[in-house]
Amino acid sequence: MSKLEINTGNADLISDISLLIEQSQRHIATQANSALTQLFWQIGKRINDEILLNKRADYGKQIVVTVSRQLETKYGRSFSDRNLRRMMQFATVFNDFKIVTPLATQLSWSHFIELFPLKTDEARMFYAQKSIEESWGKRALKEQIERKAFERNEIANTQLSNFKPELLLMGMIFT
Repeated sequence: MSKLEINTGNADLISDISLLIEQSQRHIATQANSALTQLFWQIGKRINDEILLNKRADYGKQIVVTVSRQLETKYGRSFSDRNLRRMMQFATVFNDFKIVTPLATQLSWSHFIELFPLKTDEARMFYAQKSIEESWGKRALKEQIERKAFERNEIANTQLSNFKPELLLMGMIFT
């Protein structure tokens, strides 16, 4: 057997091993993202419930800044004042952890940030579900929100529910 034949056999082996490594890396990244997103929800919930007592008091702003400084010093920029406020908003907008948990396994923190400003739970869940079904990244999700995909879908559903097939049949009969 020549050296060339051994290398050709190794190429398939290397390709298979590379595939396994890349699949594991994607799996680990997904798990890490899910755990981080759930952590952010829990932090937001704790701040809302225990520090602010679910009120928007003026002193709450200062408390969030103080907590942020301490966490940022210890754990880094992910715990900046702005991010803590996002975590608090996350726990308010998605107030049921039973909904957050399965979504967090399929959506990134960036996806959730794009969903926060939406006005209704129905719109948020529509875009979350579509992001999962269509494998939308953050940019695609943002674009769909800007294009008002939910509103267009609602209009189409309303038009379908108002559709009267018997009128179509009558038109076919009399033409």
